[in-house]
Amino acid sequence: MFSIYALTWLGVLAAQIAPGPNLAAVASVGLAQGRRPALFVVTGISSGMLVWSMATALGLGVLVEAFPLSLLFLKFLGGSYLLFLGIKAARATLKGGAKTTFAPDARPLTDALAWRRGVLVLLTNPKAALMWAAVASFLFGQGLSAWHVLAFGPMGALSGLVIYGTYAWLFSTGVAMRGYSRFARWFEGLFAAAFGAMGASLIWAGIREVRN
Repeated sequence: MFSIYALTWLGVLAAQIAPGPNLAAVASVGLAQGRRPALFVVTGISSGMLVWSMATALGLGVLVEAFPLSLLFLKFLGGSYLLFLGIKAARATLKGGAKTTFAPDARPLTDALAWRRGVLVLLTNPKAALMWAAVASFLFGQGLSAWHVLAFGPMGALSGLVIYGTYAWLFSTGVAMRGYSRFARWFEGLFAAAFGAMGASLIWAGIREVRN
């Protein structure tokens, strides 16, 4: 189980490090308003991660229990999505196409509004929902129970808190964009490798099940 968690966590870490809406929200607030509002955006993002992880773990758990064959379908669906994300990130890495331009957002935010912005960014991002569903499908496909999948949620939220919290600190210094731009391409490469491995593993597991 720990090796499965480690592979899954590597994929989630890579997704959190790579450019995306979450990072853009943190960076835009950090650049314009400083560290405190950016950190509250981060706590909102982590809270949203817990919501999505809980919803996918329990929702897919009920589905798999009621319709056992649905797990086979989820293996192919989740694996294909993870593989798609990996290929897309690999193409961005080869082309150097990572988006690293973040516009400062100077609209004043209270702590509560900053937290709410983080939650809304995460909950209204369909890619976040699909990613957590794919992660849950991968864990179910490895034979883990709904409770094991549910237990992974806080791990993802904690890593998000640390990674985006670090970004909040860096971007609030006003000198982070140049350094991040230099390494964003390598972050995309890490994301491609981790999600590509997870997706291929899930699809292969589905193929083996069909053959047997």
